[in-house]
Amino acid sequence: MQITVFGASGDTGSRVVAEALGRGHRVRAVARDAERLRHLPEQVEVWAGNAADAAAVEKASAGSDVVISATRPVPGSEHELAEVAAALLEGLADSGIRLLVVGGAGTLTVAGTGRTLAEQPEFPAELGPIAEGGRRQLEVFRNTTHPVNWTYVSPPALFEPGERTGVFRFGLDEMIADDQGNSSISMEDMAIALLDEIENPRHHRVRFTVGY
Repeated sequence: MQITVFGASGDTGSRVVAEALGRGHRVRAVARDAERLRHLPEQVEVWAGNAADAAAVEKASAGSDVVISATRPVPGSEHELAEVAAALLEGLADSGIRLLVVGGAGTLTVAGTGRTLAEQPEFPAELGPIAEGGRRQLEVFRNTTHPVNWTYVSPPALFEPGERTGVFRFGLDEMIADDQGNSSISMEDMAIALLDEIENPRHHRVRFTVGY
């Protein structure tokens, strides 16, 4: 498949690129600053593009089977999550290209509480803006009238670089946690989950989550 990855220079996006290449897919890596992608293997198409610009999305995605967005705003620009969501939908509206978006965990419900992760008393205040940005981002997809076959993927509470194990569980709107309440997945295993979903589609126009 031809896969375009927005946010390819980031922690998550770079692992998605590596996983896709390892499975033999053709990859177009997109970042605002293409210089951050010059280290990639020569078979990767390197593009400069802004996922918040619908015209740029359309151009960079042309000829692709799937687009993955793994962009993450810098602190203070959390509003960009919803703007990128809208631009992706507009840019892909008439293309027939499938869209997978790595979103946030804050809107996942916590078992036994009736509230989301972001509504928990212990949720760190400094993460409030990114959680709210993620909530608005998901709302854009759920309310869209564009005919894009989108899938929104929420990581668990702890999402960071780690080991590639290939062993994890799937859920929909409830946060996945172990018996001790720990909720986590490595970015490497998230990349596996995304490529598995691309190769064997199971979720269409819905949100799903993964975790150990």
